[in-house]
Amino acid sequence: MALSKTAPVNNAPKPHRFMPSGPLAGRIRVPGDKSISHRAIMLGALAVGETRVTGLLEGEDVMATAGAMRAMGASIAKIGEEWRVNGVGVGGLLQPRTALEMGNSGTSTRLLMGLMASHGVTATFTGDASLSRRPMARVIEPLGQMGAQFHGPAGGTLPLTVEGLCPAVPIEYRLPVASAQVKSAILLAGLNTPGITTVIEPVPTRDHSERMLKGFGADIEIEEADGDRIIRIRGQADLVPKSIEVPSDPSSAAFFVVAALIVEGSDLVIENVGLNPTRAGLFAVLRDMGGQIEELDRRVVGGEPVADLRVRHSHLSGIEIDPALAPSMIDEFPVLFIAAALAEGTTTTSGLEELRVKESDRLSAMAAALSGVGANVEEREDGLAITGTGGALLRGYAGNQIKTHLDHRIAMSMAIAGLVSTKGVEVDDIRPIATSFPAFADLLKTASGAAQ
Repeated sequence: MALSKTAPVNNAPKPHRFMPSGPLAGRIRVPGDKSISHRAIMLGALAVGETRVTGLLEGEDVMATAGAMRAMGASIAKIGEEWRVNGVGVGGLLQPRTALEMGNSGTSTRLLMGLMASHGVTATFTGDASLSRRPMARVIEPLGQMGAQFHGPAGGTLPLTVEGLCPAVPIEYRLPVASAQVKSAILLAGLNTPGITTVIEPVPTRDHSERMLKGFGADIEIEEADGDRIIRIRGQADLVPKSIEVPSDPSSAAFFVVAALIVEGSDLVIENVGLNPTRAGLFAVLRDMGGQIEELDRRVVGGEPVADLRVRHSHLSGIEIDPALAPSMIDEFPVLFIAAALAEGTTTTSGLEELRVKESDRLSAMAAALSGVGANVEEREDGLAITGTGGALLRGYAGNQIKTHLDHRIAMSMAIAGLVSTKGVEVDDIRPIATSFPAFADLLKTASGAAQ
C-alpha cells in the first residue's frame, strides 16, 4: 500500500474528558519507537536497495518523514504489516517539486534539514502553528558552517527554505546544549560530505542515529575522551539496505507505566519496550520513587535492548531528580509530573530549560494544567516542585478545560491525570495525540476499562 495523499485537515479542536479508571491489567503493546522509525525511513531512503521495516510507528510525525523522502525520490510502501523502502543512495536525492509539510514534527524537520544540507537540492519546510514557533537556529548554525544556506523569518522559524551545498564542508562541532536532534542533523549531513565530520557531546544523548548509521554500513567511530563523547563519520558513504524491527517506544510506554503505578490495584504488562540506556531514565527515576517496574525477558531487537515491563500499583515518594538524567528522559517529564502529583512528599526537578522550547513551553503548560486539576505545583525557572497527594485522588474537572497548546505529550499526560481524579480531566484538544500515538485513547480503554 503506497502512502496516500494528505487528507483535508479539520482544524476544529476536539476536546475530550478522560474519566476516573479502574485498575489497569492484562498485556498491551504500544506503537513502535518514534525516533527509530524516523531514522529507519531516512536511512532506508539513502541506501541502495530495499529496506524492510516492521513495527514502524504510523503516526503523523513519521508519515511526514516518509512523505518528504518520497518527494525526494525514494519509494515507500506498506505491504501487509511491513514497510518497504527503496532508496536512492547517498547523494541521490531529487529536487522536491513542492514544499515539505512537516505538520508538528520537529524531529522530521531538523533531521531532514541535516540530510539535505550536503545535497544539491533546495526545499521549503512548512509546519503547523506549534512547529512554526519552534526554534531551528540550533541546527542552522552547524549546517550553515557546512555550507547550507537558510532563508526565512528572523530567528529561524518555519516556513524556512534550505539550499544544500554539494560538496559540503566537513566540520568539528561541539554541541552547546544536549540535543540528539542537532547531533543527528550534523551526522546526516556528514553522510554526503567528503572527509570526516565530527560531533562532540559534553553530555551523552540518545544514540539511535549512531547505532542505525553503523547498522546501515556507514563509517562511524565513537570514543570517550576527557569526559566528552566524540562521534566521527566519514562521508560519501555507501549505505546497504537492512531489515529492521522497531521496538515499542519507551516514551509512549511511559504513559501506561505511570498510569499503572498510580491507579490502585493495577498490574499491567507492556510488551517489547525499548530500553536503550540513553532513553530509559524515567524508569530508573520511578523505581527510585518506589515504583514496582519489573523487566521480563530482556533481549535485543534490531540492535536495541528491549524487555516486557510488568508494572504494579505502588506507593510513590517524592525525590529530588538529578538534572544529569534529563537527556535520557527529556520527553517523559510531563508524565513524570503526574506521578509526582500522586506521590508522598515533594518531587523537585531542575536543569530543564530545554522543556521550554519543545512543542510547547512544557514547564509552564504542565504547571498550569496540574494546578488546574488541584495539584500543588511551584514553577521555577528551570523546573517544577510538586508536592503530591500521597495517593489521594486529584480534584480534576472544575468547569475548566486544560490547555494542551497543540502538544501531544501535554494531552496524554493530562489524560493519565484524569484516571486518578474525582471528576475526570478535560483537555481542550486531543488531535495532537495522533502525531505520535494514534491509538492512545483506545489502548487506554482496553487496559483500564475507563469510559472514553
